Amino acid sequence: MTAITPFRINIDQAELDDLQARLTRTRWADQIPGSGDTYGVSVERVRHLVNYWRDGFDWRAVEAKLNAYPQFTTEIDGQNIHFLHVKSPRDNAFPLILSHGWPGTFVEFLGVIEPLAAAGFDLVIPSVPGYGFSGPTTDAGWHDTRIAKAWAELMRRLGYDKYGAVGNDGGAQISPELARVDPEHVVAVQVSQVYSFPSGDPAELADLTEDEAQSLATLDWFAKNKMGFNILQSQQPQTLAHALMDSPTGLVGWNSQLLGPDLDDEFVLTNIAIHWLTGTAGSAIRHYFEKAQAEHATEPITVPLSLSGSKGDFHGIRRFAERDHSNIVSWKTHDVYTHYLHHVAPELMSSEIAEFFAQYR
Repeated sequence: MTAITPFRINIDQAELDDLQARLTRTRWADQIPGSGDTYGVSVERVRHLVNYWRDGFDWRAVEAKLNAYPQFTTEIDGQNIHFLHVKSPRDNAFPLILSHGWPGTFVEFLGVIEPLAAAGFDLVIPSVPGYGFSGPTTDAGWHDTRIAKAWAELMRRLGYDKYGAVGNDGGAQISPELARVDPEHVVAVQVSQVYSFPSGDPAELADLTEDEAQSLATLDWFAKNKMGFNILQSQQPQTLAHALMDSPTGLVGWNSQLLGPDLDDEFVLTNIAIHWLTGTAGSAIRHYFEKAQAEHATEPITVPLSLSGSKGDFHGIRRFAERDHSNIVSWKTHDVYTHYLHHVAPELMSSEIAEFFAQYR
């Protein structure tokens, strides 16, 4: 069961025809005139994306683009794992494993592949269990620790004794957890967010730095305006899954709340289409339930950690990050206002990653 099998994406034409028919038959939601996105993702936004998906988005061209990268599958802990494995042309390349979150996919890292490979890095980019071509999950308990253990086994199978971990969104939780479960082999971690939060003691919030205050304000706004998806997916993902699995338009509405108009339509729909065409829109959101049910370690992670985040995103609050990570060696934020830095600013992020891991090669 340790075989690594070459993989190519090849969606059956009947699936694409069914998708086209469903998009054409969309029954649109009503909306209070002039309300915009006050109540959530607007009908205007969903219409725009659905019309493009139906009339302009070319899945076969996207499929060819994705298949330009070497892909594989293997079974770990009873679960199919899909991953890209791009080797650097340079000798003595250093391996990195890059982890995504929801509602993203491995696609969010495509922009950093070529510059990092040219800089001497082998790249392993898996699809998280339950997502895309790794899913759906077939048993319970695929929380971050179990995923991290699967990543450690994947890197062992690929023959890597020492490696670095990179993560964004949910992947920024998986990557540090990988350092926790495999510290003998993970030399360092670089993330776009550090999810360490206040305990509720007001004294913790005294004398915040400008960066900490900005990040806390972003977190507070998000919690008050956009945290509903997290609560529902953590408590009743199956209830939501019925709608997401049956309606591509419903999936656009739900997933585009975190794939906003600041991102290009091609990127947004590629991620959404992968969830739809693999039948993993429901299993991907189970990840939140599994994380909510899991026991969480309390001791700090000791492997070197670097933050490279966005000033317009919640990137973390350093004083709380230092509680959970005892070896923070770099903390940078950038004037690129996005949750998907690796896609929006690939040159910046590939440079940040290469510079950080150069000292651990």
